[in-house]
Formats: sequence, C-alpha cells, structure tokens
Amino acid sequence: MDKALLAKLAQELYTAETSRTPIEALTARYPEITNEDAYQVQLAGMNLRIADGHAIVGKKIGLTSKAMQAALGVFEPDYGYITDRMMILEGEDISLASVIAPKVEAEIAFVLKEDLVGPGITLAQVLKATAGVMPAFEIIDTRIKDWKIKIQDTIADGASIGRIVVSGALVPVESLDMRYMGLVLEKNGEVVTTAAGAAVLGHPANAVVWLANKLAQYGIPLKAGEIIMSGSFTAACPVAAGDNLRATFDGLGTVGVRFIK
Repeated sequence: MDKALLAKLAQELYTAETSRTPIEALTARYPEITNEDAYQVQLAGMNLRIADGHAIVGKKIGLTSKAMQAALGVFEPDYGYITDRMMILEGEDISLASVIAPKVEAEIAFVLKEDLVGPGITLAQVLKATAGVMPAFEIIDTRIKDWKIKIQDTIADGASIGRIVVSGALVPVESLDMRYMGLVLEKNGEVVTTAAGAAVLGHPANAVVWLANKLAQYGIPLKAGEIIMSGSFTAACPVAAGDNLRATFDGLGTVGVRFIK
C-alpha cells in the first residue's frame, strides 16, 4: 500500500478516536493490507498524537494468551505504544463517554530501569533490566465498528489500546515467580475468572523478550523508565456503566477501576 493511503488510514483512526465515532474495518475495505502495512499505519497514527502533544511513556504487548490468539487466528503477539494521555490514576473513574467499546484485561506492568536493545534479548536480561512490576489493567478499545476486527485492524489501531491503570505498588522481581502467580479478577464483587502468569507466553517477562527482539528490526529500543504492559492473563472482560473491577495478583497486590457514564 502506498504511503498516502497509509497516512489517510492513520488519520481516519485518529479522528475516530478523538470523535469517538467508529469506522468500518480496514480489512473489509482494503483486504490486501498486510501486517507490515498495519504497523506503518500505527506509527503514522502515533506521530499524529505526538504532533498533538502526546508523549510516549511505554509500550504494550497484545495477543499474548492462547485464548486471544485463537480469537483472531494468529500465532504471535502484536504491540502498540502507550502515551501519557492514556494513563489513568488508580481510583480515578473512567467515563464510558471517553471511550468507544471498552473491555478490561488484567496484566502485569513492567517498569524498566535499563534500556533493552534487541536482537538477542533473553528472559534473564529482561528481569535484570526491570526496576519492578505492578498490578495493572489495560482498558482495550477499538475504533472499528462492533469489534469486527482482524489482526491487521488491531495492529493499525494501536493494538486496540484505550487506557492503562496501574497500582502504586512497585514490587521487585527478585522475589517473584511470575509463571505461577495467580490472578483473581472480580467484577462487582463476584469472581469473573482466575488464571496464572504462565498463560502469558509461559512467563509474562517472555512477552517483554518478544517485544524487545521484535522492535530490533525497526531499530526501536525499550527505554529505561518506560512502562511495558506484558499482556492479559485471560480473555478480555466487557464492562458497563457502574461496573467495579478488581484484580488480585498473588504476591504482587491489587488494582481496581470503576466505570461511569
């Protein structure tokens, strides 16, 4: 696809986000779009945000669980960028009027103290470069009508990122075995699902390994101070106005969020 069309699609998605008016799937209109095309759309969209005053504060990895990969018929994760305007303080309500079609994913957020520059990054290097991890929610959202997406749509749309909520507790990784870390996700006081960290590529840090090495082909590092969202333990949970969600990670702590009209 030519650069002019990729730029046009990036503008469409950014306008959909700012106006909260979803658009038809890119893959429905341009079935020839490839994953590489979609990442070019994503990058162009991020440049639009930066020009509009956003600052990149981290990156996210999506489609890390078998359940999420199966839903889209893919066999590897995807990634996107996190900006300062996507960050929500724990305890701050999220208005449904500020998003389009949100769903919630419980994840571990890594905070880096050293750069990670692929290729060849290993799990041990990721753990060494991590200042600590935090319980987190990713509020995924889509600018595509009715979540009728294929992998190219979600990549172009920033890996379907919406908002990020992190707890204030930064826990050193040395005392944690994230493979066996249990998660209990509750909505309105009732357990929705449970899972363990091994659901995320066998170990949540493996998602960061994948991202560092994937970005190496574009010359993009993971930077000290960045927040890296490592991917959901479970399938995404739909939400409505009035819903309160709480995720409890064994040995790590809790994070909560409430949705209002």
